[in-house]
Amino acid sequence: MRSSGLHPATRMLAQRPWTARERNVVWRGLTGRLAIAIEPLLGTILLGLFAWGIVWRAHHVKAQATLIVVAPIFALGAVAFFIYFIALLAAPLVAYLQTYKPIYVVDGYVRFRPPDEDSAAGECGYVAVLFEDQRTAYEWHCIGMKRYQPRTIPAMVEFSVFGGIHSIDGKSTGLLPEGDLPLLAVGINQRH
Repeated sequence: MRSSGLHPATRMLAQRPWTARERNVVWRGLTGRLAIAIEPLLGTILLGLFAWGIVWRAHHVKAQATLIVVAPIFALGAVAFFIYFIALLAAPLVAYLQTYKPIYVVDGYVRFRPPDEDSAAGECGYVAVLFEDQRTAYEWHCIGMKRYQPRTIPAMVEFSVFGGIHSIDGKSTGLLPEGDLPLLAVGINQRH
């Protein structure tokens, strides 16, 4: 889900902190992604050491001074691996940091609507949390195969800005899996 702006009145909403179990689920997801990101981190270190070693050798062994022309290739590889490392960890790290922001509680409505001209390819529409007077508290772009039909339902909603709707009328939306994630979140994709 991509999100749109937070309504200013949202700051006055009832809110609660993330529970330890909820935060632990996001932490396990982060550690799972970190386990995957070990490979580009090792690639960064290895290629960086190769580049440094070539430069060192070219400066200290006069017979191999021309070897320095190869060093930028390894340095560029190290930079590429580092960018990949950051790209792998950016979203889960941001998600974990968001667990220190509140979960809002609204007794209002949930609105579904179909995609519009601003929707990207693959988006099935929008879901929004509405205040009791039907002003939008927050709205998210949703990705999916089935196009949303216009519908508004009254509901008690818990949501976080980054994550989306956690529960509707006390029932989990599946945003966070029930129970604990397995170690390093390995095998979670098989639960769908």
